[in-house]
Amino acid sequence: MKQKLFFILFLVLLVVLEVLRVYFIMPFPGSQESNTLEIAFWIGNNIVWLRALLVICASYFLFKSFSSTKIFQKIIYAVLIIFYVVVFYLFNFRFLADKMFYQPKVVQFSNASENKISKEKLVLGVVINGEPKAYPIQIIGYHHQVQDEIGGTAVLVTYCTVCRTGRVYKPIVNGKPETFRLVGMDHFNAMFEDASTKSWWRQVSGEAVAGPLKGAKLVEIPSRQMSLASWLQLYPSTKILQPDSNFQKQYAALDGYDNGSLSSFLEKRDTISWQPKSFVVGIVYKNASKAYDWNNLQKAGIVQDSLPGLSLLLTVEKNNASFHSFNRELNGVVYDFQLDADKRNMIDTHTGSIWTVQGACISGSLKGTYLNPIQSYQEFWHSWQTFHPGTMR
Repeated sequence: MKQKLFFILFLVLLVVLEVLRVYFIMPFPGSQESNTLEIAFWIGNNIVWLRALLVICASYFLFKSFSSTKIFQKIIYAVLIIFYVVVFYLFNFRFLADKMFYQPKVVQFSNASENKISKEKLVLGVVINGEPKAYPIQIIGYHHQVQDEIGGTAVLVTYCTVCRTGRVYKPIVNGKPETFRLVGMDHFNAMFEDASTKSWWRQVSGEAVAGPLKGAKLVEIPSRQMSLASWLQLYPSTKILQPDSNFQKQYAALDGYDNGSLSSFLEKRDTISWQPKSFVVGIVYKNASKAYDWNNLQKAGIVQDSLPGLSLLLTVEKNNASFHSFNRELNGVVYDFQLDADKRNMIDTHTGSIWTVQGACISGSLKGTYLNPIQSYQEFWHSWQTFHPGTMR
């Protein structure tokens, strides 16, 4: 009798092991609120010998008890073993992140004249050494990452749809080019595993949070989020990432993501301010971080503020999708701005010069001058608050 119970016990432990390995790093109910990252990493790195040990133990007690087991008990054994096989398949070939979200098979770029992406779509734009490229969020939102080269520099363009976080990094680890795979998520933010050390890296910060390189950080590359139409106004010669025809259904599932109209509770926008899924624009400058309500920014058109060492200007275009962040100090002078009558341009109150909301002076004594952009991010409030716990708002 004890041998039969031990067989069932070890089989149950096998099932629990397979489930927990994935449960802690995927968005199952209750899995993302707890600080279980170290446990998940330990299970993931020790799964082979743990699984082998439990299989050996279960097989031993099955063999010892099988001859004395009645036929209906053998049927129960068979059902339990089949159940484990099904769990093994699901949690190793269906529910793992890199079995659900694949890398593009074809990475193709087009210029504006050959582009197939709607100009209303949001993109992450990057310029390196004078070369501009645009990455539609609908595409990288599914893949979570695209590895590319801009201006002779290797880049890792990443996006987490559950956090609404777009980040671009140099994929250099220990001084060498590195490749990454999507391994899961922690606190609703995507995690990547590097191929060399198997360390886990948090998408929102580029920091290794588990493994041999824990505490190391990838170098972030400045990026800007806006509609493709707005990006083309700034960089008409840009190259635009095109859809991979192998993933049309997956892209279609994110068709309403840009404006937050998806039905998925993980990715749908809260239209009321300061709710978990409300849009905010986040700024980190030196040791200060602050979040700005997207609803207020849309209503006001521009927001002027100051952080320690920074005089800040936030603007949003008439399309209510493209936003910009600038340092409003030029040559030691802090400028104040107000929208003109039709809310398409700004006027600085010092010289009366006219500026676009994209930061270019087009008329007046400062014509030809440009405001310096400041890195900012549009993301869900729950994400910004989680990863910037001391943030102001």
